[in-house]
Amino acid sequence: MNQADTHMNTPSTLAAPATGRKERRYLRAGFIPLVDASLLIAAVEFGFAAKEGLTLDLVKDVSWANVRDRLAFQQFDVAHMLSPMPVASMLGLGSNPSPTITAFSLGQGGNAITLSSRLFQRMIDTGTITETSSALDNAKALAGVLDGMRRAGEPCPTFGVTYPFSSHNYEFRYWLAAGGINPDTDVNLVVVPPPLTSDALAAGAIDGFCVGAPWNMVASKRGTGRIVAAKQDIWPSAPEKVLGMRPQWAEDHQDTIARLIVALDAAGQWCDQPDNRAILAEALSSERYIGIPAEIIQPVLAGEFNVDAKGNRRIIDHYFRFHGNHANYPRPSQALWIYSQMIRWGQVNYGPEQVTQAASAYRPDIYRQALGLPDGFTADDMRIEGLDSADRFIDGFSFDPHDIADYVARFSVKTNSFSPRS
Repeated sequence: MNQADTHMNTPSTLAAPATGRKERRYLRAGFIPLVDASLLIAAVEFGFAAKEGLTLDLVKDVSWANVRDRLAFQQFDVAHMLSPMPVASMLGLGSNPSPTITAFSLGQGGNAITLSSRLFQRMIDTGTITETSSALDNAKALAGVLDGMRRAGEPCPTFGVTYPFSSHNYEFRYWLAAGGINPDTDVNLVVVPPPLTSDALAAGAIDGFCVGAPWNMVASKRGTGRIVAAKQDIWPSAPEKVLGMRPQWAEDHQDTIARLIVALDAAGQWCDQPDNRAILAEALSSERYIGIPAEIIQPVLAGEFNVDAKGNRRIIDHYFRFHGNHANYPRPSQALWIYSQMIRWGQVNYGPEQVTQAASAYRPDIYRQALGLPDGFTADDMRIEGLDSADRFIDGFSFDPHDIADYVARFSVKTNSFSPRS
């Protein structure tokens, strides 16, 4: 079966949005206190939602499971969500797999992997890396440390991810596996809500974590953690958070969704402007949102941060990309990469029906309608969808959405139960 055809021909259930925009709409949106909620926060604080006739009520939550459930139980109309969550929901995965789609990505970048300062020092002591080594070399050095720990009879380290169906889980696993570490047998992975990760590391409850900003930078500033890899090192073009919604709600509120996408598109353009970082950081720092000082947030928005408390710094161009490079376009090929990692780690089987279900979670048709973009696939649309170009990863692999089973089979580190034709 041609998998490209599967997601190119995903049927649209929505008609073109209504053109009348005088009716005022109220939306309740859940979010987690992270910098990648910036578009939703900017839409409220700087009038982009109001300009489109919307009242956007932002509700801060503490965990992704809560956000998922409150969207499913209709306490939220839309939600700030991890990019894999709609994919998992359409595949029927998780404890409450209520159908969820996304028609808008809230941006790219912002994640990082932080290890305890003590564990990183053991990596340095191997003599295989320096303070400025690459993310891949860091993963290989960690593999050497873990091998020594096994020989000495030490317990394996415990690492935190924010949710089983999260970019953090798949990116942490990908980074570990690229270094030769099996995340299912060589380490313990546990779920830790984002705002608790830095505290858990400081308390010694975990030995590292993968999370979105600013919590990696909080740990490095405290001196308890060392940032060893960023999202851009692992999958540079990855979507991070998306705007989640129930399919039936989207069907019943086409004009409202169109307005919201227009508002978020404008907010994304505004957030991408360097001159707006100071005022954005100040807004994000409010206790209503992230509750972290603006002097920590503003450099992170610019991709400038200390990776530890010793003053070692890293600058990543477009550490956050809120609008440019088609960052808001919900690419079905990205949903299919997420699906490939679910297969790789034994969360779901491979099958043509599952390919269709996974791709249906990302809805570029709604995005294009809202912004007045042409239907169908021009050459540029094909490029945006990822159908004529390859996403490349830290281990040198590239992803072809036409050939998911063979792609997963190529990995030497994966869950043993994986069968490419199961």
